[in-house]
Amino acid sequence: MPDTKKTNRGPSAGPANRHALIVAAREVFAESGYNAPLSAVARRAGVGQGSLYRHFPDRLDLAVAVFDDNITELEALGTREDATLSDLFDAVAEQALGSTALIEVVSSGVGDPRADHLSDRVIAVVDAILVRDKSAGTIGSHVESADVMLAFTMLAFLLARTAADERAGVGAQARSIFRAAFVPRP
Repeated sequence: MPDTKKTNRGPSAGPANRHALIVAAREVFAESGYNAPLSAVARRAGVGQGSLYRHFPDRLDLAVAVFDDNITELEALGTREDATLSDLFDAVAEQALGSTALIEVVSSGVGDPRADHLSDRVIAVVDAILVRDKSAGTIGSHVESADVMLAFTMLAFLLARTAADERAGVGAQARSIFRAAFVPRP
């Protein structure tokens, strides 16, 4: 009978374990939301909970590591001169369709510098795009960054409570409503 017991590779396993935990957390958060059991993350990553907590002392540390890539994608979009608030909303919606946990983290971690860092990065992207869109006359002068962030939070809240097979349609409907609210007013 083969020995199925794992061999402890010691410190050399650290980087691979960290990467496996981030990949697993992205999947678990996408399936079950931000408050999913961390034991499910460790199990999916194939590591013990001790390893999880060595790399990520709490849920927010793990979430920040998971969603840093998402924010980087939004930042890249924001640097494109042709990117509009509509494009950003679509990108956030797509990310939220995959995992509402990102928006949950950004909106629920208020006051914690780790989450504030993610929120600050998203707000910087929103600010840059709003300036361009207002100059182009495609977004109403009444629209503020806080309005956009609230729309993102509302979208995530809605999608988190929608059956997975209905999220795409609900997301499209929400995006349409928000676009209508943000158009220039006469």
